[in-house]
Amino acid sequence: MAVNRSAHPPTSSVAPSLAATPTVTSVSPTSGSTAGGTAVTVTGTGFTGATAVRFGATHAASFTVNSDTQITAISPVGNGTVQVTVTTPGGTSNQFVTYAYVTAPVPSLTSVSPTSGPASGGTVVTLSGSGFSGATAVRFGGVSAAFTVNSSAQITATAPAGSGTVAVTVTTPGGTSNGVSFTYVSTPAPVLTSVSPASGPASGGTVVTLSGSGFSGATAVRFGGVSAAFTVISGTQISATAPAGSGTAQVTVTTPGGTSNGVSFTYVSASVPVLTSVIPNSGPAAGGTTVTLTGTGLASATAVRFGATPATSFTVVSDTHLTAVAPPGTGTVQITVTTPGGTSNGLSYTYTGAPTLSGISPNQGSTSGGNTVTLTGTNLTGATSVTFGGTPATSVTVLSPTQITAVVPAATAGPVDVTVITPGGTSTLPKGYFYVSPPVLAGVTPFSGPLSGGNTVTLTGTHLIEATAVRFGATPATSFTVVSDTQITAVAPAGAAGLSSVTVTTVGGTSNPVSYTYLAAPSITSLVPNQGTTSGGSTVTLTGSNFAQTTTVLIGGAPTGFTVVSDTHLVADIPAGAAGPVGITVTSPGGTSAPAVYTRVASPHI
Repeated sequence: MAVNRSAHPPTSSVAPSLAATPTVTSVSPTSGSTAGGTAVTVTGTGFTGATAVRFGATHAASFTVNSDTQITAISPVGNGTVQVTVTTPGGTSNQFVTYAYVTAPVPSLTSVSPTSGPASGGTVVTLSGSGFSGATAVRFGGVSAAFTVNSSAQITATAPAGSGTVAVTVTTPGGTSNGVSFTYVSTPAPVLTSVSPASGPASGGTVVTLSGSGFSGATAVRFGGVSAAFTVISGTQISATAPAGSGTAQVTVTTPGGTSNGVSFTYVSASVPVLTSVIPNSGPAAGGTTVTLTGTGLASATAVRFGATPATSFTVVSDTHLTAVAPPGTGTVQITVTTPGGTSNGLSYTYTGAPTLSGISPNQGSTSGGNTVTLTGTNLTGATSVTFGGTPATSVTVLSPTQITAVVPAATAGPVDVTVITPGGTSTLPKGYFYVSPPVLAGVTPFSGPLSGGNTVTLTGTHLIEATAVRFGATPATSFTVVSDTQITAVAPAGAAGLSSVTVTTVGGTSNPVSYTYLAAPSITSLVPNQGTTSGGSTVTLTGSNFAQTTTVLIGGAPTGFTVVSDTHLVADIPAGAAGPVGITVTSPGGTSAPAVYTRVASPHI
């Protein structure tokens, strides 16, 4: 519990307690003015029940025990460097913790801003200079002013009433500064030239704009003798809310310079207009958007405001409709309509910043369109359209103020500008999206291969350069290499016997298919005859399967002529050779058959 000691402790006749002697470990700050008055935090132990804090031999002006380890003390008048001690029933601390008294400098005043104000006072003046710490007075001439020390180099003061030119001075424990001039000026009476609107409902509530001069420092706006709530916009304009009234009342403005002439405001019994909708409800910060307001009691509209700003123009279409051109603005404001019956309820209208597009992903796709892309940027909320080269996207979804997804429309190959349109304006990414032609396949060589795959085929066509996949049916090629925009080599995967459609896929789409046939290897079941003379010159008929696409027949490893009769029969020429058995094999794109044995027999000698 904090204990405050503001007077020197009385002499005590109570016997010393057994409490521990206090210790002082630090003080903060470690220095202050010789005039005293500095708040010093003393840190240590055993402070509970402290009866005295001394700066040298001098008691602190006052002190507060914050806790057993902290005391706040106000330094007394003093000089030099002194030891700070704390006394409790347990004794007096004896650590050599010091506090230095320093002579405060005379303050120096370099400027005041503003340098003038009304004779009635009340001007908030900023004083700049140095040595303001501990300031005890600010005077305008000989008159004291209310003030706040912001820093050692700045004071904020409120000018008292006065006249003529006076010297502003600052006083601190170090002395009084030089003077800087401040001039009291006579404030002219305000002049009121017009009020708008000039009428409103007897129930009050109409926001009225007062125009004229000399409005700075206005202290009152009255409708007849009734005070109104008001805001001084500038020296020439005030916004006031008409109080309830009747008949015609004189509107006046009062400032320290006096009260203005009166301008008439007429209270009428017309009904207050009501707004029910605004279309559109947003537009660019630059203004210029034509909005349609729907409601009731709009026929005699005298003003349309977007927040406090009048519409650039407005047209009354009927008692339930009017159009208005939005002025420049920012943020969300309330649109109101004012008639002689009063000012309507407000409807929200949002000023939006112009959109900016920074990227699109992916940035290319097929000429057939239909793929979804993501556009990034800023101020994309409320986007009404995304176009690709002038063609609207199939659909647009606004995900956030920084992201939109759009379904790309069809178009011809090549780069196009991407444009987003919002109520805040338009943004374009020049050549931001590239339409890619779909690939076209003309052929595959060879057009057949073994069931095990592994053979290399060459695909020819157009628009192949961006290939991302080659497939044999639904199976990806084991590997592929794009040779040029018209050629790809691919390693065929394993497949089932029969036809397979080979396709190429790029960002432009998937090509037409070309046929590739998976072939089983030839198989020989019989040879007729299965032997002959060493002189050759005869033929042998091979029976088996998968002979239709035979490319080679080998007899004893040597190629020989052959004729394919059908997929199951083949006739091969027997060349001359040494006596003995030899293997006959048949090779096609599907592979090579197992050898069948043919025996050459030597002719008998007579």
